[in-house]
Amino acid sequence: MTPPPTVAQAAEAIWSARQARRTLDAEATIGSPDLATAYAIQRALLALRLAAGERVVGWKLGYTAAVMRRQMGIDRPNIGPLTDWMLLGSGDAVHERLVQPRVEPEIGLRLKTALDARHAPVDRHTVAAAVEGAYACLEVVHSTWTGYRFNLAQNTADNSSAGQVVVGPRLPVTDLMALDTVAVRLHDGSGSTLGQGVGADADGHPLDAVARLARELAANGQRLEAGDLVITGGLTAACALEAGGRLEGVFSVGSAWSVEVGVHRY
Repeated sequence: MTPPPTVAQAAEAIWSARQARRTLDAEATIGSPDLATAYAIQRALLALRLAAGERVVGWKLGYTAAVMRRQMGIDRPNIGPLTDWMLLGSGDAVHERLVQPRVEPEIGLRLKTALDARHAPVDRHTVAAAVEGAYACLEVVHSTWTGYRFNLAQNTADNSSAGQVVVGPRLPVTDLMALDTVAVRLHDGSGSTLGQGVGADADGHPLDAVARLARELAANGQRLEAGDLVITGGLTAACALEAGGRLEGVFSVGSAWSVEVGVHRY
């Protein structure tokens, strides 16, 4: 029986596959590690990114919405770091390394001050006081695992399928507590609706999602830094971005305002 790979070997396999635009069978590559080992692999994968010149710019929350957990057969949320290489502007094209990209609209929150749950309780009000602004975002997920066939630990090791993040316009909200009422639609280039949701689908409230992230980081001796971008979880099921295609997210509150963000693939 072949022994499971070491943490370093698993991270190298994931990194090499992503660089080479290949996908792998999750079970054959890393087996089924426990969640603690999966996060150790994720940290080793981040170390390879940092060694390649990338820098951490924030965090992603995965599976905060029930619709995403149902789609992927995952029973709880996870987290992963974002790097500067991952950031895109609205209308940009995804990188060619992403060979099976899917798109999901998310509310992004950028911090103006650090959040450290090691030293004081963090709740939605604490988060609101630390937030500089809310942004219309599209997460372009990309799994190293062929066909998105994975369990929670395998997905966590693969950085929760973090691919790239399209950071769109700032949402003109006057009260961050109202973010749970923001309506979101994902549609294709022809305007056909592919999915819809509301801000409350992210852990009950996007601010609560960030508070949970702060507590999880604190348990690992970390904190959220000033300037960090946190994407709070997909609000619709993730939809494939086909070659030559374009997907757009529309964020709105009633008829008061509407904000759009888009991404395409060559």
